[in-house]
Amino acid sequence: MRTLLLALCFCLALQPAMAEKNRKVKVITPYGTMIIKLYDQTPKHRNNFLKLTRKHFYDSLLFHRVIKDFMIQGGDPDSRRAKAGEELGNGSVGYTVPAEFQLDLFHKKGVLAAARDDNPAKASDGCQFYIVQGKKFTDEELDKVEKNRLGGRKIPVDQRAVYKKIGGTPHLDQSYTVFGEVIKGMEVIDKIAAVKTDQRNRPVTDVPMKIRVVKKLLLF
Repeated sequence: MRTLLLALCFCLALQPAMAEKNRKVKVITPYGTMIIKLYDQTPKHRNNFLKLTRKHFYDSLLFHRVIKDFMIQGGDPDSRRAKAGEELGNGSVGYTVPAEFQLDLFHKKGVLAAARDDNPAKASDGCQFYIVQGKKFTDEELDKVEKNRLGGRKIPVDQRAVYKKIGGTPHLDQSYTVFGEVIKGMEVIDKIAAVKTDQRNRPVTDVPMKIRVVKKLLLF
């Protein structure tokens, strides 16, 4: 019994340090719910996203920028209660998150990535994000991306295979931080990406969101 109690205490002691690892969130929209796994390789972005989510920061914000075959973007605090046709995309929480580029995290369809302005350090906006829809590429098209958009940097063979099979936006790799991916509800991306938009790529009919942390069942 004493050994069991010690083991339980040890697990409880580790819990705070491990609490943010392997976290998932659900993004609830009028078009369905997406479950997103946040990457442990990008802890600054993961923890910031969880912090805002727990504060219900994203509740009633909009997917304010939607471009078919590219991405759906949201998280602008100014989009809450925004008037129809109002230009959005400039709202912020007043801070940035340092870039966390990882060579094995790339812009395949379904990934969650941080939006940013044109700053030299490529630091991410503190709250705005996008989810990639993208498109499928041929080898010839990927060759052109390498030459014209990536400055000659080669796309790894395994990533090329993914871009050909499920699609994505390879020209954004190592320029915007990828910090999660949709693991359930991929069809929701396509539904939102298909909505009618205005000249600023804002959906004509608002697409609000609600984000919640998926609670984990702790087993000892």
